[in-house]
Order: sequence, then C-alpha cells, then structure tokens
Amino acid sequence: MAKPSSANGRTRSHVQIFIVVGMCCFFYILGAWQRSGFGKGDSIALEITKKGADCNVVPNLSFDSHHGGEVSKIDEFESKSKVFEPCDARYIDYTPCQDQRRAMTFPRENMNYRERHCPPEEEKLHCMIPAPKGYVTPFPWPKSRDYVPYANAPYKSLTVEKAIQNWIQYEGNVFRFPGGGTQFPQGADRYIDQLASVIPIKDGTVRTALDTGCGVASWGAYLWSRNVIAMSFAPRDSHEAQVQFALERGVPAVIGVLGTIKLPYPSAAFDMAHCSRCLIPWGANDGMYMMEVDRVLRPGGYWVLSGPPINWKINYKAWQRPKEDLEEEQRKIEETAKLLCWEKKSENSEIAIWQKTLDTESCRSRQEESSVKFCESTDANDVWYKKMEVCVTPSPKVSGDYKPFPERLYAIPPRIASGSVPGVSVETYQEDNKKWKKHVNAYKKINRLLDTGRYRNIMDMNAGLGSFAAAIQSSKLWVMNVVPTIAEKSTLGVIYERGLIGIYHDWCEGFSTYPRTYDLIHSDSLFSLYKDKCDTEDILLEMDRILRPEGAVIIRDEVDVLIKVKKLVEGMRWNTKMVDHEDGPLVPEKILIAVKQYWVANATSTQ
Repeated sequence: MAKPSSANGRTRSHVQIFIVVGMCCFFYILGAWQRSGFGKGDSIALEITKKGADCNVVPNLSFDSHHGGEVSKIDEFESKSKVFEPCDARYIDYTPCQDQRRAMTFPRENMNYRERHCPPEEEKLHCMIPAPKGYVTPFPWPKSRDYVPYANAPYKSLTVEKAIQNWIQYEGNVFRFPGGGTQFPQGADRYIDQLASVIPIKDGTVRTALDTGCGVASWGAYLWSRNVIAMSFAPRDSHEAQVQFALERGVPAVIGVLGTIKLPYPSAAFDMAHCSRCLIPWGANDGMYMMEVDRVLRPGGYWVLSGPPINWKINYKAWQRPKEDLEEEQRKIEETAKLLCWEKKSENSEIAIWQKTLDTESCRSRQEESSVKFCESTDANDVWYKKMEVCVTPSPKVSGDYKPFPERLYAIPPRIASGSVPGVSVETYQEDNKKWKKHVNAYKKINRLLDTGRYRNIMDMNAGLGSFAAAIQSSKLWVMNVVPTIAEKSTLGVIYERGLIGIYHDWCEGFSTYPRTYDLIHSDSLFSLYKDKCDTEDILLEMDRILRPEGAVIIRDEVDVLIKVKKLVEGMRWNTKMVDHEDGPLVPEKILIAVKQYWVANATSTQ
C-alpha cells in the first residue's frame, strides 16, 4: 500500500478503493485525510452505494461443512502474504500453557504443576496446529451430548478406567456418553433431580453453575435442558482429554485446577458451585479452596459436595479410607462453612448442600467477632495470576435483585444499577444492547447458518457487557465471553449477572483449551486493544489453534487494522471476505469474515 508523502509542506491524499471479488460491496481506505476532512474516494463510494449494492450478501464465502477454497484477494497490489506451515503431527493436541512436558518441571505441591505455565517467547510455536486424520465436524446438539466421533479425540483410556462408572463407552467409530459419573452411575438426570429437591433449579433462580473437577462434564451437559449453564473445569492430567471430550460434546469447559492461583472468574458470579468426587482437598490449607469458592459464589448461592467425606460413617469401608481421616476432613469442611456463613440445607446419602447467606451485613459482623482474616485486596476481581490466600472476600455491595432467567438476560444487572462499574450507566448498558442486536442481525444476513445450530461452541474474545452473547442467545448454542485482562472496564461480573458465562484472559498467551474446540470466534476491536501489546500473528495463530476446521470467524475492527489481519490470515488457510459496517461504507469500522479450510495432519508438517 502506498504511504502518505508530503511535498512543499502539504499532505498528499492517497485513496484506495477495493471491490470485493464477486460482490457489489466495497470498502475504501484513506491513507491520509485531506484538509477538508474527506477524500476523493467518498464521492465514488457514495455513487456505488446509490446503485443499490446489497452489502449483506456474501456469495463467495461458504460456511458449509467440508467446503474449502482459495483465499480471494481484495488488493492484488499487496505484497505476497507470509505462509504459515503446519506443525508436526505430534502437536495435534497441543495446549501451550498446559504442556505436559513443561508441567513436570514445576512443583507438585498444591497442584502448581497443573496450573498455567506458558512458554517463553523463544519456545512459542509459529506454525498451525493440524487436525488428526479422519477429523469430522462434530454432531449437532443435542446428539453431540451423547456421541463424539472417535477420530476427533482418539483416546480410549477413559473407556477402560471409568468403565463401571458409565462415563464413556467406545462403540464402532464413536464414543458414547451414557450420562454417568463417579457419583451418579445411574445417570446425571437422576442425580440432578436429587439436587433439585433442595435447590431451586426449575424456576430460573439458579442459572450459572461452576463444576470443579468436571470429568467429561456430564453434569453440565444434563443441566442444559434445565436452562442452567455450567462452567466446567478440570486439569490436563492422567485423565487424558476429559475437557476435550466435554467441548466435543458441546459443553462449556476449560482446562483448570484449584491450585495456588485464584480462579479466572469474578467475585459473586455463580448461582451454584459443585464438586462430585472432584478430589479437591477442601479441608486442607485452612479452608483456602472453600474460601475461593466463596469468593466466586454470589450471596444466596449453593455449594454441592458429593462423595468423600460426606456421610463417612456409612461409607468409609467402601471408600477404603480410615474413618478417622474422613471424620477430620468433614469436621474441617463444616468449620470453614460456618466461618463463611454457609448454612447446611441438606445431607443425604453422599450429597451435602450448603447455601451462602444473603444477609451479608450480619455475616460480616459475626466474622469480625470471630477475628476472621479478610482479604486486603481492594478489587476482588483482580485475579489474573494472583496468589490464592487464606482470607475471606467481602461480598460486593450492590443494589437490585437477581431476576430469574431468562428475564435476567436483559434486566439491569445489579452491578450497573449500583454504579459499581465505572463509566457504565443504565443508559450505556441499554444502548450497548441495542447496538449489538443490530450488529447480530447484520451477522445473520452475512452468515445464514448462525441460527441453524451449525455453530454450538462460540467464543467472544472481547465480550464487553456480554451484549453479543445476549443478542445471539439460543438453546442451540453457548458463548464463552472472554474479558481481556487489559480491558479498560472489568465487566465480567455484569456478564454473569445476565445469566451468561465467561472468563478472564490475556490474549498475549494461549487460551486454556484444547485445539479445535470452538465452532465460531467473534472478535470486536480486539486487535486495536492489543496493538503494541503483543504480536498480532501470535493472536491469530491461537485463534487458528482453537477453531475447528470449517469453523467461522467474525472480526470487527478499524479498517487499517483489518487490512493487516487479512494479509496474515491469507497465509493460514482461511477463506476471507471484507464487508462494510451495516451503516454503510463511510463508517471506518469494517467486518472481516472468514472460514477455516478443512485440512489434517500429513507428511508435509515441518515444525
């Protein structure tokens, strides 16, 4: 692209107009604005627009499965794009920040070695992670809940190790998930029925849940039909691919562990937290892990613990553990629960349920009388790589009630009603919702598969107030709302108050997931946000890693930023098109849409 130059102290105007191949739509770039404020290209742009071009139709980009093609160029004068090579086949399931070899170099105490440990700059891969041979598009929901193609995650160890627990079975060319678990071999539905006899799951009061040590996430999978969305996590450990199986099933999950670092979620976020024989030592470290659950559990929320040590007097022989150890473990749990003002609502068989008090002021008074140590941090949401502490997080002071879902989706979130998010008023929130409804309507005209169930696992890389996810809300899909750690406003708590889920993340690093786990990735102004923070190439390679073959991408940003992005992804086997903002070609914000080509590991991989 020509660079602006000056002669005799005056700025020369450079205008380039690109017309997308096979489309009437176009966008233009002004290399430098004329002193009048507009360049010559504006009159040309308006003239073409008057001829009635339909900028909502993108005929040359196929969103269908198993449909590949060459990237069409929109500027034939651009220099040749860098071509990114495939990584070696041994990296098929590479998770950069949970790499098994690197993990083994870190201390095992408190599961430190299972936490995030990202590679230094010199060890980063600069190649594309391949799919395994035979990879196919996952089954649509709800069939995906019960069946996963074997080729997509070819690991049979869990079918042997968990055979009697009904976790997973191998049948022909698919894995079948009967819905069982270590604590619910008769099925998750019956188990959830037991919980629902105590917890108000049916009426929308409980919408968001946290499943710690989730296995293959059958609990979260079966909660979906009850309009409850669970954020499930488990470490990448000897139970190979359990989180990968969860995401292949279409269930929200991330690689994670309760170790030494705080969970990447805001305070007072979840309506319910759950541990089903998750092997987390709740009584250890002076109750530190329970205190972290308390931080992310909203007032009135529920904590479910099933399995050891609950009801140890009856079960200690079956668990093959000394009853003295189990008794002491439960004593510590009960003691910490009382300290946190959790009221035990039920203990039946191997299931105990506590509820966090709604009376936060009275609880605070009792805790002060007991000389409880309160966390010193002034921001309970400042958690990224922050050490977990043995301290109690005061509940946030917000006004307003939690509405039942789905009313909660567009109700004024308590944090906004109370002014707890600087710079976000009720009016700002309502305008944001209006804007994103408009944007999503435009997306649906560009990609008519958005409403069909073709995309189950969706990620919003810079989620803001969660309005994209709200506008696209459907029983056919879910959205992982990511709030970057460098975002100007900490809005993830608002997202949870809307009945949506999400996570904090720094996009200069790898995301805590397996390759090929998202069907569609949405990015709004992300590359502008990370300009000069880290390499655009690294972010795009990470997007490619977590995107399924034939998955779709929607990138909304300033046009000069998108030109750079488009040039890079031309070398990544993505088919791309640039389209105008729905308000017309004069808006400097544009949309880059893309489809990742289908390709698998082969002998030409180089790194």
